[in-house]
Amino acid sequence: MMFGLRVSALAMGVAFVVAGAVTPASAQSLQWGLWGEPPERGVRSNLGASPTIIKPTELSQGGGRPSISPKTPQTTSFQNGFAPGSIVIDTAGRKLYYTLSKSSAYVYPIAVGKQGFAWTGVERVSRIEDWPDWIPPAEMRQRKPGLPVRMTGGLRNPLGAKAIYLGNTLYRIHGTNDSKSIGSASSSGCFRMHNEHVVHLAEHVNASTTVYVMKRLPTSGIVMPPVVAVKKAPEPEAPQAQPAQPDAQAPAPEATPPSEAAPVAPKDQGI
Repeated sequence: MMFGLRVSALAMGVAFVVAGAVTPASAQSLQWGLWGEPPERGVRSNLGASPTIIKPTELSQGGGRPSISPKTPQTTSFQNGFAPGSIVIDTAGRKLYYTLSKSSAYVYPIAVGKQGFAWTGVERVSRIEDWPDWIPPAEMRQRKPGLPVRMTGGLRNPLGAKAIYLGNTLYRIHGTNDSKSIGSASSSGCFRMHNEHVVHLAEHVNASTTVYVMKRLPTSGIVMPPVVAVKKAPEPEAPQAQPAQPDAQAPAPEATPPSEAAPVAPKDQGI
């Protein structure tokens, strides 16, 4: 009888082993869960880990460069005193006007500089570039670590299909890969346009085109070019008359040094 009990116990042990070998994965996981699941191999705890240092990519690819067809914007009534073929930017209205005559202009929706980055002035178009590379200034890369040092032109590039450079600055009228930003104040001083619109505008401008960046346009009347004030050096004061003295020569008046021009604040350049 004792031998029979040993045989039965042995048979039951074999049955449990076989059952464990054929237990499905879900059931095995349940068994591990009941007894305490072992930690996964190769997984380290992030507790106490040093923060990740984001290193900028030296060169980033901007993606494809498809052919962008120009799109003609609306023509609007625009009473103005600018020469035909001028660009007038209404920063507050977030619109760009290309004057066709003294009474009409193309009008394009644009994005302008965000608070602290908006500016006004007069510049001339210096060059136009298709699918330009983007080189974020050091100041921008400090504000946004992880930006590439350089990105080639393409659909992922924030300068879009074309860039119209203004004077010797890095400010541009350019396309964008973020059409939703058009109509907002979100750039770092540049003026963004839809790619189709900037391609159309570039067909009408050249190196002689004058660009007027104005804070806001008058709500009525004729829009006139801004008056650029020229600071003049003060004239030297006339010497006061001195009584004649024998054997004495009147001292010559000291020359008034010319006034120094006010330094121009550096522009934060970006997109």
